[in-house]
Amino acid sequence: MPKSSSSTPQHYPRIQDRSSAEFGCLDDTTLVQHSHKLAPELVKQFIRRAIDDANRKSSRALLDMPLEATDEQLNQRYGREGRKLLEYFKQYAVDPAATAYQVQGQHYREVGVDLFRRRMLQKERMNAGWRYQYLTLYCARESKRFRSVSDLGSQEGDFNAVIEFVNYTERHLNLFVSVKNRRNTIGGQDFPKAARALESLAANDKNRRGPYLCVFGIAMDRGGRQIRRDSQGREHSLNTEVWLSDYFWPFFTNYSYEEIMLLVLEVLEGESQNENLPTQADVPEGVLQSFGQACFAANLTDDTGIFISARQIIRFICARN
Repeated sequence: MPKSSSSTPQHYPRIQDRSSAEFGCLDDTTLVQHSHKLAPELVKQFIRRAIDDANRKSSRALLDMPLEATDEQLNQRYGREGRKLLEYFKQYAVDPAATAYQVQGQHYREVGVDLFRRRMLQKERMNAGWRYQYLTLYCARESKRFRSVSDLGSQEGDFNAVIEFVNYTERHLNLFVSVKNRRNTIGGQDFPKAARALESLAANDKNRRGPYLCVFGIAMDRGGRQIRRDSQGREHSLNTEVWLSDYFWPFFTNYSYEEIMLLVLEVLEGESQNENLPTQADVPEGVLQSFGQACFAANLTDDTGIFISARQIIRFICARN
């Protein structure tokens, strides 16, 4: 059982101007700055590598089958994916009552297509998250601004970086970084729990020497830095900052958010044809048939494929697994 994280402010220079939106944040003028800018072609290499690594870790395709797959292998995969759609329907129904009301009277094909495309979109977001985590890591390592950059391999933190101070009594600062696509990923009531988990990781790291700062890096929302506070102005975590894209990308890569996105676009343009949006994805017929069979077996549809009872749908969604 890990020890709880310390609430004691870490000893590093902070912005003292109370009129500043960044009051209490790290005074980054005391840090070693970037000495050069990575060549665009090198960043593109990192983007290609990050895309490949992200695809391996969180495949964008729900049906990642080789071209030489046999009909039997395809049918087996279709069967599994159709059954997974029914599991997805049960697990991710936002409101069982509203879902049941909306689905009643619809054919399983309409419902299946919608579920498949929503699941595609969810996987697309996961893939983008991994892509920018890897890209930040590779650029930070190559930038030479940091004493070290290492992968944590943790659910709470994606990587840590050690950066030196200039003319300050502490020799360096340990950054524990968790990269998120959007700020709403850690919005509302989720943030205090996420901040405590990340700070606990930093506070209890046996290999750490010197003060630490926890960072939620937001890859795709514009803005600078902030310390999240509650309605009474109290910090959720004394040593945790949220770095939005206009601050996050320059700090680790010496490129602006827009510059990074343009380079990603150039890589995508050069390596593949235009892809359909997840909401436009074609759904394999075998997946829909398997989904229909699973719905019928669960007593959700009649023999024509129509969802016949909202109350039965609610019982299915609310039932214990």
